[in-house]
Amino acid sequence: MQALSKHKLNFLFSFSFFLIQIVSSTFLSVLTLIAISLGWIHNPAPLFMLVIFIIMSIFSGTLLTKLVGKHVLKPIIQLNEAAHLVSQGNFNIQLEEKAFGKEIRELIRSFNIMTKELSHIETFRNDFVANVSHEFKTPLAVIEGYVTLLQDETLSKQERQNYIDLIISSSKRLSALINNILLISKLENQDIVLDKTTYSLDEQIRNSILSMEKFWSEKNLNWDIEMESISYLGNKNMVSQIWYSLISNAIKFSSENGTISVRLSQDDACITASIQDYGTGMSPETLDHIFEKFYSMDPSGTHNGNGLGLTLVHRIICLCNGEIHVESAEGKGTTFTVKLYNDNQKTEVSDDV
Repeated sequence: MQALSKHKLNFLFSFSFFLIQIVSSTFLSVLTLIAISLGWIHNPAPLFMLVIFIIMSIFSGTLLTKLVGKHVLKPIIQLNEAAHLVSQGNFNIQLEEKAFGKEIRELIRSFNIMTKELSHIETFRNDFVANVSHEFKTPLAVIEGYVTLLQDETLSKQERQNYIDLIISSSKRLSALINNILLISKLENQDIVLDKTTYSLDEQIRNSILSMEKFWSEKNLNWDIEMESISYLGNKNMVSQIWYSLISNAIKFSSENGTISVRLSQDDACITASIQDYGTGMSPETLDHIFEKFYSMDPSGTHNGNGLGLTLVHRIICLCNGEIHVESAEGKGTTFTVKLYNDNQKTEVSDDV
């Protein structure tokens, strides 16, 4: 929105005053002629009538100008000043939606919506930059610290190996963060799913579980699995990210010797998959934010993660014409339910898997 200069506004105000004076003068002239023709004024003195006419014209014109300036021009001037502040980067501006004329009120309302959205975008940008910086600094600091320690020639072989393992772990965390940021950026600018193939959905989920055997074996977790054999038409690599993230979270937040339940079924409307753990669960506040970028379900930092996994899951499911629901209670566990609808997609039960 381009702000008007003060000179243009002053010209607009002066021109409006001039028009109002002409209108009021014409109106008074017509009233005077009507009064004379009806006999309300008898033999008026020309000089006296001219003085009265001028005084009334100035008075009425000034009054009308003030009213117009207050109810019509004032909101425009305020909108102009607010637009100038927005052009300087100040988005925390909201104007009163009180003005003469429906069009001006609509203009002010649209302006308020625009500044609110710009404010949200600016806040998100600042938070994103801050979060990315923080997530990068942590593994980089670890890598730098242990590389420095490795220069000590008196280290034992075991100490040296421990430091190397920590460096590798931090490097993988940094690599995963970069990959997730790039993937989110790609998916947010993507509206359709490409490279679709038909594959076994239940087999994909089983493979995701097996790929994380090291982690659930360390906690001695049990699995309660009931899945129908289902063939699904979709992007195999993209959908696998859903199961990897959800199963990974279930393992992280399960207690020792706990159980994770996995269900997969299909009806005429959709495919339904659920992953349930009986671990720490989440608070209502956490539930409200779990799909936001960099929001960590574990503020203490006990579990590794960068707060992007569920953001990716949510975006992928939206692209796949589906939805995700979460139920959780602190100390009782969490259930993620994914629904992939059959609209625009071909799904079928396969008997040969």
